[in-house]
Amino acid sequence: MTTTLYRNGRILTPEHPAATALLVTDQTLAWAGTDQDATSHEDAADRVVDLEGALVTPAFVDAHVHATSTGIALQGLDLSDSPSLADCLARVEAFTRRARGGVLLGHGWDETRWPEHRPPTRQELDRASYGGVVYLTRIDVHSAVVSSALLAAAPEARAAAGYDDSGHLTTEAHHVVRRVAHESIGAGQRRAAQRATLRRAAELGIGALHELGGPDISSEEDFRDMLALAAAEPGPDVVGYWGELGGVEKARELGARGAAGDLFADGAIGSHTACLRSVYADGDHTGHAYLTAAQVRDHVVACTEAGLQAGFHAIGDGALEAVVAGFRDAADRVGVDAVRATRHRLEHVEMVDAAMIATLADLQIVASVQPAFDRLWGGAEGMYAERLGADRARELNPFAAMAAAGVVLALGSDAPVTPLDPWGTVRAAARHQSPSQAIDVAAAFAAHTRGGWQAARVDDGGVLRVGAPATFVAWYGAPGGPAALPALAPDDPLPEALRTVVRGSAVFDRQASEG
Repeated sequence: MTTTLYRNGRILTPEHPAATALLVTDQTLAWAGTDQDATSHEDAADRVVDLEGALVTPAFVDAHVHATSTGIALQGLDLSDSPSLADCLARVEAFTRRARGGVLLGHGWDETRWPEHRPPTRQELDRASYGGVVYLTRIDVHSAVVSSALLAAAPEARAAAGYDDSGHLTTEAHHVVRRVAHESIGAGQRRAAQRATLRRAAELGIGALHELGGPDISSEEDFRDMLALAAAEPGPDVVGYWGELGGVEKARELGARGAAGDLFADGAIGSHTACLRSVYADGDHTGHAYLTAAQVRDHVVACTEAGLQAGFHAIGDGALEAVVAGFRDAADRVGVDAVRATRHRLEHVEMVDAAMIATLADLQIVASVQPAFDRLWGGAEGMYAERLGADRARELNPFAAMAAAGVVLALGSDAPVTPLDPWGTVRAAARHQSPSQAIDVAAAFAAHTRGGWQAARVDDGGVLRVGAPATFVAWYGAPGGPAALPALAPDDPLPEALRTVVRGSAVFDRQASEG
């Protein structure tokens, strides 16, 4: 048994607002109080850590992550800050020269930010890569541009829905080439990418993340490896979800918390694949629906009867209408109380209206949301307004409305769609581009800590209480004085993690990492 006394801090705990010290015994928070009272615990402590006035809070939970893809983006070709098509192609060429062969995996291009206002073509990728195998995902990961060499390795993509001879692929054609591209990732590269994600999460004060796998976005091997790595090595906790329709037994076999997550009811707004009730403002169609209300109902019934969480990716109002109807039909079949007890979840929930919100609240369905989407694409001049028109765009991501109705919010990044960035996520929720839908910093922080644990059906996580798991972060750059959350004004620097502790073990120590 190891005992560590932390003192000279500002501890954010509801049990002792004036606490400046805490005692950790093995994996558990054993005591919290003042430095004066801590003196009586010094003799029993194996180690004493001076927090040097740092704010100590519960660690963040990122409720929506794709770890391998995130790690590849961290280590590979990141196009998220590319300012133009020409720059994108130049980066592809430079990366190809450095890599000298192999599959080029890149992520993050966004044509709506480029002066050319279009993605690259496969012919342009062929020239930039000298005929190489290239797979570049759009920032929302619901479409990609690919080279001729990758298409040659995935000939079935040409006959699939969503194929375009330009090399810009969506829906099923994209799923085909994604599987082929990901099969090029060896076990060593996959493990390195997963470690990179966990390391980055710990550096940012993330003590747990939800890994969202599924047959359309990863593989069973990838999912198993992620859970095994998290269990074997110190780092953030990982809660796994396997998004496969009718996948109750598969979820159990893989050790998943539920047959939930990115089980696609539709695509994404940026790729014109989110399913809408009315046509896109800059298109002549309503996107793509992948599930019917009946399919949702049957999946929810099966999961509820098995005691597993169900969950779906649903962004557009057309998709959400079908999913919410499916949940209501499932409750009619198995009973409202059974559905509530299982605590199902929805990912993204961007175009949800008041009637849908009322159903989510009534059935106690968790909304796993990504405030960075609004920060990046909201506002009168953003991508949402371009795709949907200003009036519809203004109603997206209604965090305040959902919270007011009693819907549990769990915040996340959808990394690599947006970066792991917990304090930035809290600020984005509190500084919503439609001010009426903002939630305050305290509510956003709770949704990014306790809400993430509630989404995983763990009700005692995310709060520093005696007897709870000792998972917390000491922060540099938080304001002085009594323990309080920073205001996170638009120009304020964000706090930086000094030490991240998960179940009593330090998984990140800035002083140690900086030598």
